[in-house]
Amino acid sequence: MYTNYYEKSEEIIKAIPKGKKPSLLMHVCCGPCACFPFTYLCPHFDLTIMFNNSNIYPEAEHGKRLGELKKLIGYMKRDYGYDIKLIVPEYENETYMKDLEPFGEIPEGGERCWVCYRKRMSQAYEYAEEHGFDYFCTVMSISREKNSQILNAIGASLEQEHPHTKYFYSDFKKKDGALKGTEIRKGYDLYYQNYCGCVYSLRLREAYDRHKREQENLKSKDNI
Repeated sequence: MYTNYYEKSEEIIKAIPKGKKPSLLMHVCCGPCACFPFTYLCPHFDLTIMFNNSNIYPEAEHGKRLGELKKLIGYMKRDYGYDIKLIVPEYENETYMKDLEPFGEIPEGGERCWVCYRKRMSQAYEYAEEHGFDYFCTVMSISREKNSQILNAIGASLEQEHPHTKYFYSDFKKKDGALKGTEIRKGYDLYYQNYCGCVYSLRLREAYDRHKREQENLKSKDNI
């Protein structure tokens, strides 16, 4: 059954007592995805983010995305006055990928990705619970490539395991959230990656690029 998670997020925000700013820990995968969620959440929450993304390959790409996220945090402080705190766990790609390897080269968006969502959300949710955060959420619902129904179902399941920290339901892409995020990203000229993050998504992107080049070469030959 389809659930409108944008409406659920609005309900949570409206229920916050006037003058209060609950603490919220958000899992963030990159700067571009965080652009709109930052502007949506910071007026209502004391926001801390966790960049726990050991799925990203190679390590240089992990560092590049983290660097862009740090730039965005600085821009948000300068231009909006938002004081966003950042937590960065150790990068452990080899260990992390062991749970994803059994699913191999299945299509993007399938069961391998669901396992990946849960791993990262679970790690961050555990931190939120241990450190007394009022709410937890993930930035990933901003992506048109990710199923918000699945992401929020994972969040609801994790909430049952963490009695103190509530799950903040979201679908950040709704009500032009994705469009607004793109405008912010372009305004700050942030690096925008062309694959999700893991080695499987990188291979898929590389295969797509090769195919595109081959098609362009064929067209060029036909025009000679």
